[in-house]
Amino acid sequence: MQAEPKKSQAEQRAVAEPVSLVGEEYEVEVGPVAHGGHCIARTSEGQVLFVRHTLPGERVVARVTEGEEGARFLRADAVEILDPSKDRIEAPCPFAGPGRCGGCDWQHAKPGAQRRLKGEVVAEQLQRLAGLTPEEAGWDGTVMPAEGDKLPAGQVPSWRTRVQFAVDADGRAGLRRHRSHEIEPIDHCMIAAEGVSELGIERRDWPGMATVEAIAATGSQDRQVILTPRPGARLPIVELDRPVSVMRVEEKDGGVHRVHGRPFVRERADDHTYRVGSGGFWQVHPKAADTLVTAVMQGLLPRKGDMALDLYCGVGLFAGALADRVGDQGAVLGIESGKRAVEDARHNLAAFDRVRIEQGKVESVLPRTGIDEVDLIVLDPPRAGAGRKTVQHLSTLGARRIAYVACDPAALARDLGYFQDGGYRVRTLRVFDLFPMTAHVECVAILEPAAKGL
Repeated sequence: MQAEPKKSQAEQRAVAEPVSLVGEEYEVEVGPVAHGGHCIARTSEGQVLFVRHTLPGERVVARVTEGEEGARFLRADAVEILDPSKDRIEAPCPFAGPGRCGGCDWQHAKPGAQRRLKGEVVAEQLQRLAGLTPEEAGWDGTVMPAEGDKLPAGQVPSWRTRVQFAVDADGRAGLRRHRSHEIEPIDHCMIAAEGVSELGIERRDWPGMATVEAIAATGSQDRQVILTPRPGARLPIVELDRPVSVMRVEEKDGGVHRVHGRPFVRERADDHTYRVGSGGFWQVHPKAADTLVTAVMQGLLPRKGDMALDLYCGVGLFAGALADRVGDQGAVLGIESGKRAVEDARHNLAAFDRVRIEQGKVESVLPRTGIDEVDLIVLDPPRAGAGRKTVQHLSTLGARRIAYVACDPAALARDLGYFQDGGYRVRTLRVFDLFPMTAHVECVAILEPAAKGL
């Protein structure tokens, strides 16, 4: 029996490599919204499509942007709307749409519809990952807009106080396209706060720069620009339409260093001024810090003399609010991993003798403190959530109430499931639309020992 000729390496690769479906178009009925700013549809062969720029119930032509034959799902853009939803409007932003700027997800939806879609995502994540209905989570299903953001269809709130512009090879500022390093040049970002827009970043050239981040503080006139040069490039002379401090991201260590002006901006919330150094975290919406502090304090109801934890404390927003309310007989411990944020938090809270800020990861620092009992806990973890190990530890501390602040409903739901395993139940959940036109929401869950709710 004669052996078959051996296939060349090129022929072997051709057999092994899957067939790309990028550019293929499908006419589909659009199903429910999904976490991530898209809706779910299926091809005639049953393959799942995650489709952007569409709305539930529409019939569209979807063009594949990522994926291949046999993949679990494909990503696609709705490039033709055959049967539009009653919630559809023409996108107010001229840079929105398939293949354009990726900064917004729902420019094509009425504001009320955006909030309903976000509520559906939160409800689905709660059910799927924590086994909770909205009623069991103490939530009425409402997604609340921030003060001043409830605008008619076609109008866009200007809320984003921090915008990182990408710069193309010609020195033009723009924003990145969805899931891409490609840059969409723009002359104005509609969701940028007035303090960012007035700097005029988009109206000048930025030769040799990779990114230009603009920050407009809330409650002060502080403006800051953080420049990231391309390798070997020199900084341009920064002449903008308003006074700014200028920082530079160093190529060698990635650190942020002062070029001129203050190395921080001053933010205002809960009747306190907070120093936030370059690269430090602060809520992007100008109303967000006050909105979240109010929700957390209303949920926790701190008492004089309470011992409280503020985990992932950043520059000390919640620690400061707690310190005000627990008084001189109470105490607050904040834990934060960022070195600069810890420096800022210690500066911001220096007037409180009973506040201590420790640097390090929560899962490492908290066990070393020897704390085995607290009254209240606030945690505002990064997008990935706190995780099972940290939640298990927190569940042993006997807190009367726990406030969990979350920017990702999936991570929140997973951690709420872990808290249930640890003997805590969700007392109330509030959801805020602090990122209009995008798929993001902010949630505040208040937990208490399950036995208390029986």
